[in-house]
Amino acid sequence: MRVIAGIARKRNLKVPRGWSGRPTADRVKESLFNILGSRVPGSRFLDLYAGTGNVGIEALSRGAARAVFVERDRKAVRAIRDNLMQVGLAGKAEVLPQDVLGVLKQLEGQRFDIIFMDPPYGQGLEIPTLEAIDRYGLLADGGVIVAESSKRLKSPVHVGGLVQCRRHVVGDTVLLFYYQPGFAGEED
Repeated sequence: MRVIAGIARKRNLKVPRGWSGRPTADRVKESLFNILGSRVPGSRFLDLYAGTGNVGIEALSRGAARAVFVERDRKAVRAIRDNLMQVGLAGKAEVLPQDVLGVLKQLEGQRFDIIFMDPPYGQGLEIPTLEAIDRYGLLADGGVIVAESSKRLKSPVHVGGLVQCRRHVVGDTVLLFYYQPGFAGEED
């Protein structure tokens, strides 16, 4: 696993021994950032179910102003912190070693331009997480939420005030893009 582009390009990232998680594959990550493109530089990035921090670190490497990582597994949290130090981006990051659904209310009042979530497959966490993001107003005007999941997941078009605007399949993985219609300056 490595950083694909930006200031930390080609730097390897650690995956802890015995960790049961599944890091986002490089080709999925590359597709994601090709789609996000110019949204990333200067953005406030929230990485939920962050695992080893692979995606949030890629965002920082590509110019995100700040990233918040939320992960409850201790081994993964240690890997996120080690990886941030290794690539020299720890000063732009905050790591919250907590359960995602528990921490979202604590983040109320903060707004993020890009929210990436990669919950464990098959546990039904996608919809409750999207609902909580919407309920606590964490998405900035014009922002986007990206949910990584199995392509077999039935994904709703509407979740609370969020609308799915894109579905992108890479192998067995799907990236689901959600936004809030009606933000200032947008046509409905």
